[in-house]
Amino acid sequence: MANHPINILVTFDQNYVRPFQTMLTSLVSNNPSEQFTVWLLHSAIPLDELETLDEFCQNQSVTFKPISVDHNIFENARISKRYPKEIYYRLLAPKLLPESVERILYLDPDTLVINPIRMLWEMDLKDNCFSASSHTGLTNIVGGINRIRLQTKHDYYNTGIILMDLNKARAIVEADEIFQTVSRHETELILPDQDVFNYLYGDYTLSIDETIWNYDTRYYANYLLRSGGKADLNWLMKNTAILHYCGKNKPWSSSRPLLTILQFSINIISKFPQEYCKEYPMYHYLNCHFKSIMTKIKSIISFWIKNSSSPTKSV
Repeated sequence: MANHPINILVTFDQNYVRPFQTMLTSLVSNNPSEQFTVWLLHSAIPLDELETLDEFCQNQSVTFKPISVDHNIFENARISKRYPKEIYYRLLAPKLLPESVERILYLDPDTLVINPIRMLWEMDLKDNCFSASSHTGLTNIVGGINRIRLQTKHDYYNTGIILMDLNKARAIVEADEIFQTVSRHETELILPDQDVFNYLYGDYTLSIDETIWNYDTRYYANYLLRSGGKADLNWLMKNTAILHYCGKNKPWSSSRPLLTILQFSINIISKFPQEYCKEYPMYHYLNCHFKSIMTKIKSIISFWIKNSSSPTKSV
């Protein structure tokens, strides 16, 4: 698989175009020797916007392949404000993408890629259909609650980054099963598409290291504590490949995006554990690492700074 182009899957509407552009810029900037093909599953992005996206991708030497999803597929699906048809796209990706596409990496638009991803792309899935990370926190209490809630035995996977073996996934993914699961468990689902993925496909998913492949930027202090102080900012910038801005508060939602992304990425000033502050004085620590952090993100931060209008709706 070495040197083969990497397929990237995204699903979003017009509200997430700029975050996607930022994510893609970070991906290309930090993987300069790679070739990428981006597959977009969508239903309502106008042609002129798609042409703009295609031009943007061409300028990054990225192949852009949008696919407009047929509305008739969702004839038997539960569709509402809480359950828009877009939530089904990444679940149905094995059925919606051409059979010529055998492997693909799904990336949420609210991610930044800060190191090479070739190792993830070439990962042996060990007969699994997917690989994903679980955000366990300090004690994994939430994981235990989710196992009880969904009646599963595996970790609760975050679906913001998923590597898919599409050949294997096509054998188990069925649209009607997904739609029926949503209908039967509608009142129990908290994060609908993520819950459904875990309920139906968690047993077919290889667990991968969240600190490398799906770093939740809200919980720097947790990662630092769990690692015994090893996973500091210097370690993060050298080892973490993908930062994930989970939750409702996004960097681009702020009127001061540069400050906000630093707060998200560092997450150190207000939450840094007191015992580590004694070992690593705050100002000394920040001064040591600001340069490396800014070097990583300077090529991508401009999108949040220069665009005055901000997306407010996620897909």
